[in-house]
Amino acid sequence: MKIYISKINESWIVDRFRDEWIKNNPKINTHFISRADIIWVIAPWVWKNINKKYLTSKKVVCTIHHLEDNDLEGAKRKEFFERDQYVDIYHVISKKTKKELQEHTKKPITYIPFWSNNKIFYEIRNKGELREELNISKKAFVVGSFQRDTEGKDLKSPKLIKGPDRLVEIFNHYNKTKNELLIVLSGKRRQFIINELEKRNINYKYFEMIDYEKLNKLYNCLDLYVVASRIEGGPQAILECALTKTPLISTDVGIASEILSHKSIFDMKNFINAEPDIETSFKNATRYNIPEGFKEFKDLFENLI
Repeated sequence: MKIYISKINESWIVDRFRDEWIKNNPKINTHFISRADIIWVIAPWVWKNINKKYLTSKKVVCTIHHLEDNDLEGAKRKEFFERDQYVDIYHVISKKTKKELQEHTKKPITYIPFWSNNKIFYEIRNKGELREELNISKKAFVVGSFQRDTEGKDLKSPKLIKGPDRLVEIFNHYNKTKNELLIVLSGKRRQFIINELEKRNINYKYFEMIDYEKLNKLYNCLDLYVVASRIEGGPQAILECALTKTPLISTDVGIASEILSHKSIFDMKNFINAEPDIETSFKNATRYNIPEGFKEFKDLFENLI
């Protein structure tokens, strides 16, 4: 059995997944699509880059990360059904996405969360030293958000599915209730939330694009991480917070209900009452660590052949 995994090259987390799969599964991976038994379209929009003679002659697994409200309208709807004819089985990373996708395709769908890498993300116990290294006050209540929240078309408009407007509301609450608040941001396209924080004179530090070693340190500096999205596939930050034992609260999106305690999940009416549960999230996340996190994917591919 040989698997060809599609190329992304978008500086996105899926590029990391692809690299980790190739590195850890050399015996069943191939860099040559002609030699593959299975094509894994790990990002659905790259399917058009694949020659149709291979899509019709190989088994095709297509990963759907999440479905947005307009994903099955107009041109996107046409593209979905054009791609659907080549897909043998869909892979989704949350039960919510599986339920949504079942309404639009008769193809089989399997739910498997992406693996987590505890060689990259792990707990560092001395938070004080880390904060000193990163020039973050030891006295501050530090809240993190590491994602994109601004539309790429104008670098001003909020990417609403990520909930940056909700984050601003939550940060504003903490700014009124905490003696010293610091928001730590990372990732591309944070213009919207930075503008909103500056309007409200809320202190923040922005680490735009950093390596995974520094990202792990940032998680370990936090008193709280907040996911306020309306729609998500993962997000992978939930697993990363769990592995680093970073306190986390989240809206009920993606894999949140499968990893977090129910008391850590909120809606905007009750976010004040949400409570992190570090031990529950850590316990639930560790079963997806490399190499155990690859097992269900390998089973999927073997059963397809």
